[in-house]
Amino acid sequence: MLTLKMITENRDEVVRRLGKKHFAPAAEMIDRVIELDLERRNSQQKNDALLAQINQNSKSIGALMKAGKKEEVDTIKATVSQLKEQTKELQEKITNCETEIRNILLQVPNLPNETVPEGTCANDNKVEKMGGKNPEFNGFTPLPHWELAKKYDLIDFEMGVKITGAGFPIYKGKGARLQRALINFFLDEARNAGYLEIEPPYVVNEASGYGTGQLPDKEGQMYHANLDNLYLIPTAEVPVTNIFRDEILSEKDLPQKLCAYSACFRREAGSYGKDVRGLNRLHQFNKVEIVRIDTPEHSYESLDEMIAHVESLVCKLELPYRILRLCGGDMSFTSSITFDFEVFSAAQERWLEVSSVSNFESYQANRLKCRYKNSEGKIELCHTLNGSALALPRIVAALLENNQTPEGIKIPEVLVPYCGFDMIK
Repeated sequence: MLTLKMITENRDEVVRRLGKKHFAPAAEMIDRVIELDLERRNSQQKNDALLAQINQNSKSIGALMKAGKKEEVDTIKATVSQLKEQTKELQEKITNCETEIRNILLQVPNLPNETVPEGTCANDNKVEKMGGKNPEFNGFTPLPHWELAKKYDLIDFEMGVKITGAGFPIYKGKGARLQRALINFFLDEARNAGYLEIEPPYVVNEASGYGTGQLPDKEGQMYHANLDNLYLIPTAEVPVTNIFRDEILSEKDLPQKLCAYSACFRREAGSYGKDVRGLNRLHQFNKVEIVRIDTPEHSYESLDEMIAHVESLVCKLELPYRILRLCGGDMSFTSSITFDFEVFSAAQERWLEVSSVSNFESYQANRLKCRYKNSEGKIELCHTLNGSALALPRIVAALLENNQTPEGIKIPEVLVPYCGFDMIK
């Protein structure tokens, strides 16, 4: 959530930068916030003056009572009663202004960083780096992962449909072991990089959804347990980041580095076509998430370290990859800057997103009231960051497709100790 200070002191800059995200009602909403804030401050000044007057009159009552001036006391009491009614009305106006300001700000996205490129969609994203080598297949045509999964009895998509519905596959045998191997590999790599492992809840309350920005923006994309008003998490980012909601940290304890494995649940409303085939888009999937809480001065160094960490994972898995700097029109509601990692899917001949690494600057922290006390004793908003390290479905799709041979599917060397086998036959 943007701060009032940022909006009132930098109105034109805020509107300009929101324009990079193609947020159409930016000017209208920002101007309404400024108008409400002025009304709130004027009402607060009037209220403070009335309270001072009430206090002064109340003090004089005792002296007048001692002097036996009952009529003057009654007059002052009547005046105080009238003043209290006025303060009640002003306080109601102040509360209404604050509520409307918050409701508007919850619907305003984060400001993109100045280095975010202009653009309206994924086609305008900027390729920052490419690595790895696309596989070559001699003498045979590679199969897509959904056919490989059936051929080697790794994933049962139809049984998942029977039990739950589309987008809920069942992993079997070496398919299940490959899932577990990847999770353990990603968690071990995160621990070696200094992240504290967390095992979070898979459901969160409404306050947590608002804290990290899934609510109200992504309400329709989350599974909602209506009776208890709880939401299934779309990513471990939500419960892990909310650990720091309403907390004041010490600067010496920053950055906080946490990682977590979780199942993730997404309705993916509106998804259709080839992009949802097989593992390309699921309603339930596994992911390891990394989260950092940091100071504003250090957060972009943290972002670079997180990008390097994710890059090391795809390199160790021997997957061809590219890193994209997302344009304004393709960024999430809460992000200030995002770098996507994509791996090449040989049989589908397309790039598959497997990670997003983002810096939210103070946007989430302001919603969360996640703060720290600096060396001078001043309370400041933290910066929050997170990234997938990594999401499993498309990693599995790429591993199966890129490593297929006439004899079977080769397992990357780094995963062999985790899997207990080096080939799927």
